Amino acid sequence: MHLGAFFFGVGHHLAAWRHPDVDPSAGGRIEALREWTRIAEDAKFDAIFFADNVGLPEAPNHVVAKNALWYPLDPLLSLAALSQSTTHIGLVATVSATYLPPYHLARKYASLDQISGGRSGWNLVTSGSDFEARSFGLDQQLGHAHRYARAHEYVQIVKGLWDTWEDEAFVHDKAANRFFDPARLHRVAHEGEHFKVHGGLQTPRAPQGYPVLVQAGSSGDGQDLAAATAEVVFTAQQTVQEARAFYSGLKGRLAAHGRTPDQLKIMPGISPFIGRSQQEAQEKFEQLQGLIDPVLGVGLLSTFLGNVDLSGYSVDDPFPEGLPVTEGWRSRQALFESMARRDKLSIRQLYEKVAGARGHWTLVGTPETIADKLEEWFTTGAADGFNVLAPTLPHGLKDFADLVIPELQRRGLFRTEYTGRTLREHLGLARPANQHRRPDAGTAA
Repeated sequence: MHLGAFFFGVGHHLAAWRHPDVDPSAGGRIEALREWTRIAEDAKFDAIFFADNVGLPEAPNHVVAKNALWYPLDPLLSLAALSQSTTHIGLVATVSATYLPPYHLARKYASLDQISGGRSGWNLVTSGSDFEARSFGLDQQLGHAHRYARAHEYVQIVKGLWDTWEDEAFVHDKAANRFFDPARLHRVAHEGEHFKVHGGLQTPRAPQGYPVLVQAGSSGDGQDLAAATAEVVFTAQQTVQEARAFYSGLKGRLAAHGRTPDQLKIMPGISPFIGRSQQEAQEKFEQLQGLIDPVLGVGLLSTFLGNVDLSGYSVDDPFPEGLPVTEGWRSRQALFESMARRDKLSIRQLYEKVAGARGHWTLVGTPETIADKLEEWFTTGAADGFNVLAPTLPHGLKDFADLVIPELQRRGLFRTEYTGRTLREHLGLARPANQHRRPDAGTAA
């Protein structure tokens, strides 16, 4: 199975920064990020994974003050630095297709792939919050369907820019006074509904051809984009039955795009609380749950529900019905509402249920029981692997690396050594050919 280590502030739990063993400032220090990355690489994770957003939430300052700033450093700059203290682990960062021009993204990721020796991955998102929109001069976010239509075109442009140069373009022939073969240069000439781009990248073609394309949307629009473009999908699923349905449904869409199931890896998120006994694991879980501030719990729900105002309800009221469909994170809104209906949860019970993993699967148990559950999902068509959302960093990540991974290795479910150097090799993904390469093309003379 494939495993990613998700870095989110100082832990994925809403109250992680308040844990007595956690350094609240660590997420903003490159030394701490290096330590966490070494833990993941020593454990042979496929990749580390940075989330991101591009704005400061607009809640009142006294409310924001209760929350950690989850993304204090630019993820691409952080990964460039981390690439120099690592040798094998993949380096995946979230960058929004909504606000960064395609040229900038293409050049930054091509450069990161060169710097890291072929270990980069781009998690494509379409920013889904109004506070991010206002950071870029808009009154509100773009509509859900509009964002995804732009993203389809955006990926087409970015791939074209990554194919500016064929692999053998740079001949460096001093005697002939020819730095590159002009027949192997291909400029982009794109005029579409959303973008107009004429030009090309200065950067040579990336070691991986393209950085690995990751996508995290699970709505209908998100799945359409993933089926057409993604090579890894990061998804939130709560039960093995739901995960199997998502897995088979999404992979079933690939044929329409000329793709095969092995060209897409589906990796649900998991938030593991691990103890050498079930009681120890439960105590770790309850300790963090006891640190949740109700104001932040309600705020978390409101954000994912599309800034729905829940202030008129008591936290012990039943979760309200008939909420408007958000233009933001539609798949997460649907997931939260489904959880509330299925389990008849109050507002408090729902935010307590999702505060640890924001809708992802929370596991509380011993290394053996957690490995049992991961094995079931992996071997029954629910997942190709998992993105591990450590509740606290580095402690939750170290617990997984020291306790769960050896159990997975003992069962033959996870590597004991890296067998390749690039992220594509770790994931078993083919290197894409340059779209302009002639079938009979050989090495440039």
